[in-house]
Amino acid sequence: MSAKPVLAADLFSASDFHDWEIFTSPTVAIGDVAQINAEGVITIAGQPSGYISTRDSYQNFRLHAEWRWPLKPGNSGVLIYIASGPKDRVWPLSLQIQTKYKFSGDLLPMAGATFAEDLSSPPGSATPVKAKMQDDSEKPAGEWNSCDIVSMNGAVEVSINGVVQNRISKSVPYSGRVGFQLEGTAFELRNVHIERLD
Repeated sequence: MSAKPVLAADLFSASDFHDWEIFTSPTVAIGDVAQINAEGVITIAGQPSGYISTRDSYQNFRLHAEWRWPLKPGNSGVLIYIASGPKDRVWPLSLQIQTKYKFSGDLLPMAGATFAEDLSSPPGSATPVKAKMQDDSEKPAGEWNSCDIVSMNGAVEVSINGVVQNRISKSVPYSGRVGFQLEGTAFELRNVHIERLD
């Protein structure tokens, strides 16, 4: 997928997170679970369960994010196309790009989201998944990983550390906010950038 970038932005340019919202159960303030240090590294607690998201919405974009597990490896994910509507517990209607250790690059339709391609999980599975296409390309715990997501009119391509790991098309929804899950394990982010594409 290729398109001309029309706007690039650092999604964590402000240390007060004023461009972000948080949704957790139980409810907490974003400053209780996320901090940015002087080098621009964002530390995010893994609990309580929930997610942080941008206030702005995106449809056609290129998203780059780098993450690592500073202590033990665990579970999280990048959420795109976050929309209002049905929820699965605290998880919103959205697509999840998995960053769970050893499963990075799996793609999950959340809370009723759909896409054209077949799932890898059995029909009726409690957690629907389209598994990554290649062998694991995640680095060992403690090292920085990169996730690159390109979205164009409901088609999505996901690369982990430069390896294309997933592709889907005809996503519903196909626009919305972007964010990161809190799912039990602390992690760090850096170099989180988004480009709107025309």
